[in-house]
Amino acid sequence: MNAPVCIGARIAPRIAKPGDHVLIVGGGFSGTLLAINLLRHEGPRATLIERRPLQVARGVAYSAAHPSHLLNVRAGNMSALPDEPDHFVRWLGARGEGGRTSFVPRTTYGAYLHEMLGAACERAPGRLRLIEGEAVDLAHDGQGVAVTLADGAAIAGDVAVLAVGNLPPHDPPGLGADALPSSCYSADPWAADIGDGLTDDDTVVLVGTGLTAVDAALLLDAGGFGGRILALSRRGLAPHRHQDGLPHCDPVLERPSGPLSGVVAHVRARAAASGWRTAVDELRPMTHIMWGAATGPERARFLRHARPYWDIHRHRLAPAIADRIDALVSEGRLTFAGGKPVGIETQERGATLRWRPRGTNEVVETRAARIVNCTGPQGDLLRSREPLLRRLLDVGAIRPDPLRLGLDVDAQSRIVGRSGDVSDRLHAIGPMTRGGVWEIVAVPDIRWQSWNLARRLSNAQWVGGEGL
Repeated sequence: MNAPVCIGARIAPRIAKPGDHVLIVGGGFSGTLLAINLLRHEGPRATLIERRPLQVARGVAYSAAHPSHLLNVRAGNMSALPDEPDHFVRWLGARGEGGRTSFVPRTTYGAYLHEMLGAACERAPGRLRLIEGEAVDLAHDGQGVAVTLADGAAIAGDVAVLAVGNLPPHDPPGLGADALPSSCYSADPWAADIGDGLTDDDTVVLVGTGLTAVDAALLLDAGGFGGRILALSRRGLAPHRHQDGLPHCDPVLERPSGPLSGVVAHVRARAAASGWRTAVDELRPMTHIMWGAATGPERARFLRHARPYWDIHRHRLAPAIADRIDALVSEGRLTFAGGKPVGIETQERGATLRWRPRGTNEVVETRAARIVNCTGPQGDLLRSREPLLRRLLDVGAIRPDPLRLGLDVDAQSRIVGRSGDVSDRLHAIGPMTRGGVWEIVAVPDIRWQSWNLARRLSNAQWVGGEGL
């Protein structure tokens, strides 16, 4: 597919008047939606900065997907526009590709976003530009912001928004690139070559048992790998499936009383009456309010004890994907296991992984031709190697949220600096703001966040050189 018509050469930097120019660092899903909504709200012009052109409007989730990877949400809830809930369904209908209850390929959704960006540019020519390059510095003062690229070019604006998406997964302790040869270890579970060189007599170990591991298992299977796959995590929990059809759901309109621990009793009671899927889905409108009302220790306990169980119930598999995973398991080709790695020894080809199954003192040895990191995206800024984030940490322009889930932001998506100060010049959206709102990794959540920030930026009132 051709690039959006707004893509052009690098523009010369200039200082615009306040409110006139928004710099968006990151051209994936979050950044693209913000840019589209700025145009729809007739807001300030925008520059979208993305270092990986093929991921523009798609991000990692939709650009690296294999055709066998399906959305984990029904098409009826995947509109990119909160004010047009049927937008994606209508788009699919025009192409004859699925209906409201369908789970369509992620590549199809990437095409949808790419087309939306191009259409927005056509409707508002000259108001959105795409710059190809890696942002390595971001300075701001009372007069504006300036983003510096790796090649030394600078782009000036009035407001900057970090839409950097998830950080890549950290290498598992003792199992990463430093401990294993490149032929044995794959840091990218979505890489098209994770099955290259394998035979049907080989075993692949997936470190992780969540949605990322499911993607990797499907990718190996689609590539013709007929060997054994071991998906290993501390608890061995695998995602559950969606039910067929469109479920009935009565959203909770008031926050359940009591601490986060009381939510478990609430869900169990509702599950007994209407099923656990409905009980979980009903909480969707309230999760950010419950998270906001929880204390720091309550949030930490949730992450430590309940998060893995919440994730497998909340983030579910499309029925067709669940069927394929069940088939791999029943054939003995895929095993989900709970356990802890205790040692690794490299061989001439592959490595022998020693691990202790959960609840036992036994040590099992698995000869792995390849080990794939499926631990999932991370958000710990202090472990990030991203040049821009490292630079902003060093100068105190950003700081981790208290639980180190991502960037510290306030309720208006403004970035909180090291000293606790906030600036109307710096904002962040997307998964890296999960510390403040928790549920911000899926389309239904990010579309509202980008919509709300676009409205604020489009209706900003400026006095002197500072925003109010």
